Amino acid sequence: MIFFVLALGALLSLALRMLWKQNRALRELEDAARSSQPLLHEEGPTSHLPAWSGLAETVNRLISDNAALRQQRSDQLTQLEATLGNLREAVLIVDEANYIHLANRALRDIFPAARNLVNLRLELIVRSAAFLDFVRTTRAGQALPRQEFELTEGQQTLFIEASGAPIPAPDGKGQWALFVIHDMTQQRKLERMRRDFVANASHELRTPLSIIKGYVETLVEGHQTMAPADRDRFLKTIQRHSERLNDIIHDLLTLSRLESSTPGLQFEPVELAAFLTALGDDYRQRPNAAAHPIGVSAPPELGVAQADPAKLTQVFSNLLDNALKYTPAGSRIELAGRVLETGEVEIAVRDNGPGIPAEDLPHIFERFYRVEKGRSRESGGTGLGLSIVKHIVQMHGGRVWAESAPGQGTSIVIRLPRGNGAARPAG
Repeated sequence: MIFFVLALGALLSLALRMLWKQNRALRELEDAARSSQPLLHEEGPTSHLPAWSGLAETVNRLISDNAALRQQRSDQLTQLEATLGNLREAVLIVDEANYIHLANRALRDIFPAARNLVNLRLELIVRSAAFLDFVRTTRAGQALPRQEFELTEGQQTLFIEASGAPIPAPDGKGQWALFVIHDMTQQRKLERMRRDFVANASHELRTPLSIIKGYVETLVEGHQTMAPADRDRFLKTIQRHSERLNDIIHDLLTLSRLESSTPGLQFEPVELAAFLTALGDDYRQRPNAAAHPIGVSAPPELGVAQADPAKLTQVFSNLLDNALKYTPAGSRIELAGRVLETGEVEIAVRDNGPGIPAEDLPHIFERFYRVEKGRSRESGGTGLGLSIVKHIVQMHGGRVWAESAPGQGTSIVIRLPRGNGAARPAG
């Protein structure tokens, strides 16, 4: 990387020196043209007409040279900007006073709040004492390894990796500095998500494994003298946690398939009103739904959507199961669909249970996130269901979100596009 920075620095230094020389030549031509203008307008004797004619020709030539030089300078600037614009790396050049003289498109993408970085002080863009020290040290000519910096941009935290090299100023009287910068924000975010996922998955798998291991060890050591009732209780506990372990692994494999390049969705026309009605009828027959009235609102205007019916069933089964688990007996659950003016379909699963605190709402679709951790484990949840719901909905071109308030129930809302066979919204 350091060789790339040095080579880029040499090329940019040469280009800037050429542009500086052209600017100086332009200024000299403009000064000459301006100083000649008053002479052309002065009254003079007729015997001097040849001299005035020669002066006019000189001025015209100066104007022509000026225009040609401006065009050449414009072409070189365009070429330089196009070359830097195609680089994935962000390029930054600052002078002795930390004024920015060059910033390509990749750098502007890192700092979108600043519309035009050129001629701004670097301190107004990068609020990091560590990075400014890095700039100062690099400009002084000290060799520094590539370094990573954490920056604050509004409400966001950015991570950048920078390499730098000193370059001579175009006029040869000072020292500037060139930096090649990589935006590492997304990579660090993914790394943090992966670490969190591994830690959470390990914790979730360790809990049932530890319980199974402890009960099995007790059975191995004392099964001959253990009372039949205790042995049955131990075996049922092992069975329950084995099933939970199997559920976690199954959901992890489901997420892995959904995130792969071949998720295996089979799209076909789905009549949404019939689909939701059949789903509601199925859940009313289930023993765990006996204490919960389930209402379905599925007008025929919902029409047809191109969807994978098996995956769509998985989505709404997951949401209905959650509503049954986390709402008290007698709480009403509603499965309601409607057509929006945009032509999209909105389907919501609503309950009048305890609701979700506002601070938890943005996180409930994250893997292994639980609002009430102990309670959800007791009910057998894996903490992956809503993540699976989000992935499936997004793969259908839709989006999902939650609306809730403590004590006022919860609504999980799904918005889906419809197929060509869909009816138009009424009214």
